[in-house]
Amino acid sequence: MANNHTSLSIVIPVYMAENIVNELVKRITQAVNSITENYEIILVDDGSLDQSWEKIKQNFNFDNKVKGIKLNKNYGQHNALLCGIRQAKYDLIVTLDDDLQNPPEEIPKLLEKLDQGYDVVYGYPKNEQHGLFRNIASLFTKMALKTTMGISIARHVSAFRGFRTELRDSFSDYRGSFISIDVLLSWGTNSFSAIPVNHDQRAEGKSNYTVRKLINHALNMITGFSVLPLQVASLMGFVLAIFGLLVLIYVVGRFLLQGSPVPGFPFIASIIAIFSGAQLLAIGIIGEYLARIHFRTMDKPQYFIRQQTNKSSPN
Repeated sequence: MANNHTSLSIVIPVYMAENIVNELVKRITQAVNSITENYEIILVDDGSLDQSWEKIKQNFNFDNKVKGIKLNKNYGQHNALLCGIRQAKYDLIVTLDDDLQNPPEEIPKLLEKLDQGYDVVYGYPKNEQHGLFRNIASLFTKMALKTTMGISIARHVSAFRGFRTELRDSFSDYRGSFISIDVLLSWGTNSFSAIPVNHDQRAEGKSNYTVRKLINHALNMITGFSVLPLQVASLMGFVLAIFGLLVLIYVVGRFLLQGSPVPGFPFIASIIAIFSGAQLLAIGIIGEYLARIHFRTMDKPQYFIRQQTNKSSPN
């Protein structure tokens, strides 16, 4: 029986998923109909090059609870999610991937946990369906998330999440071009939880998140939402400065006691190399932050909507 006290927006970024969209909408509809009559399915086409948008429009024509948004190019999963989240109209939001690895039938579990008073609930897989290197890269990403979010359950963060729509007010003014939905959610609450859920094989194709993209995403999170690299650079500079001072005391002390300088060009060259490398690293970190300030002043858009199913468009 539907629970009319629950209203739900389901947001899914879609990319190159023309053969999955119909099954995805069908399974979500079946799973949610037993919970509430007040729901919407927001499919955000993130610049797909196949017929994904046509499939989305077909589902909209068949069921007006399906909403479609087409972005003008591929902006990335989190940018597409942010676009859909800002369009959501109901009290709770659930996000999941378009590949059916997150079974829609598990959505009620997230909602039950939210009913216990949490603001954000993640569904983490009981058994990961990835290779060794992908799992290592995912672990590195989650360590970066723990650093930026400051919550203990960061290791269980996943694309399958449910949260209260009111949380988006905490980042409504955020205009940075790099986006991490999980970090943005942490700006509005510390009430997080996670539950184990089933995790299926991809319905088709392979993940667009390669090891390289995951590592890049983690580095972007660290430099985009925390000052940890700058703190590390400062600590490293302090440690090396103390080390250099000790070396100086040793050299001067030996000269005063024995009347001869410390022999050994390799030793001196090594010290110079250490300090030079530390300086270049620190300059590189500072440059990364300056680059982010530069991109922020450019006011690069987070996404650009080309067409929506519920609005007229020349395309």
